[in-house]
Amino acid sequence: MDIVDEAVKRSKPIQKNRALFEKGDNFSSIFAVRSGAVKTYSIDAEGEEHVIGFYLPGELVGLDAIGNDQYNNSAKALETTSLCEIPYSKMTELSQSISNLQVHMYRLLSREIREDQELQLLLSKKTAEQRIASFLFNLAERYRARKLSAKLFRLPMVRTDIANYLGLAVETTSRIFTRLQQQEIIAVKGKEVEVLDEHKLCELAHCETITS
Repeated sequence: MDIVDEAVKRSKPIQKNRALFEKGDNFSSIFAVRSGAVKTYSIDAEGEEHVIGFYLPGELVGLDAIGNDQYNNSAKALETTSLCEIPYSKMTELSQSISNLQVHMYRLLSREIREDQELQLLLSKKTAEQRIASFLFNLAERYRARKLSAKLFRLPMVRTDIANYLGLAVETTSRIFTRLQQQEIIAVKGKEVEVLDEHKLCELAHCETITS
């Protein structure tokens, strides 16, 4: 860990809406989110934004750029965000001498592929309510995996971004959030979400089991 720590570049927190990188930029580093949140997105030929993903504390941004030496999407901070920049050239050197680092990288890449596949399934088969429930349940599990609360957490992204990511209208997204609150499955106060009924949320999301 000391060797890896020496390779990490720490910078001052970046402000909301500031870019980490733009689509097409030369790939040089992977970014680890320490606090805050990051959104990746692309802009199509008509100038429309398409949200690709959200990254929370403990997650790495830019892994998908390894294959072609340039960033495939743009990324920016959703709020004031602290990052660790990890030069890929240094990481490659370290992985040759630290076997556990290489294994960890393989696991992260595998998770990226799995989450992309799950998103495609989510958009192709599930109803609007199931998409929202799956999104919230997935966020809760990601917070849980990092030893944070899975029952009370922040939604750093706005409703517009959530709707864009899930392929829904903003009005539909807001309506379903309201319905989930009326059913006492969740409670929303500002950007904070409290999961009141994990089992019901899991049922709506068609997930398998809840991690204890």
